[in-house]
Amino acid sequence: MNKQRTEILNQRKVEQKINRIAFQVIEEHYDQKDIVLAGILGNGYTLASLISKKVEANSSIKVQLIELKLNKKDPLHSAIELDNAEVELEGACIILIDDVLNSGRTMMYAMKAFLDSNIRSLKTGVLVNRSHNRYPVHANYVGMSLATTLKEHIEVVLEDDHCGAYLV
Repeated sequence: MNKQRTEILNQRKVEQKINRIAFQVIEEHYDQKDIVLAGILGNGYTLASLISKKVEANSSIKVQLIELKLNKKDPLHSAIELDNAEVELEGACIILIDDVLNSGRTMMYAMKAFLDSNIRSLKTGVLVNRSHNRYPVHANYVGMSLATTLKEHIEVVLEDDHCGAYLV
């Protein structure tokens, strides 16, 4: 079966969205010495890494990067792991990053990793927001909002030689 893909963000647009998100983060955290970007396993972590580089290149904010691992298909019954145990979460400003926000389920379960710490703030960021919210989660930093049907999917590619987002 041949899937038809429609490009919604090309390389240049993805880079623009990442720059915009980075500058929004800088604006809202200008008074912080450091922040934590927690990217959800896969594209979420890759996106967090790209945003991290832009924040550090354009401000004096030090970014601590964490990869958050969870089973997206069964988050309730799987352990959530943070790959960087050296990051101090007490009093931290944390931004949870994923590539696409659909129902809010993955983001909601990923937040559990930070609920046992006395954090200063927890915000969310995504490249594409589909706005099919079933959970009380919204994105504070959004590259693009896109109205889609429930049958459609968004595929994000964040590779060194090619970036893009596609409606499948």
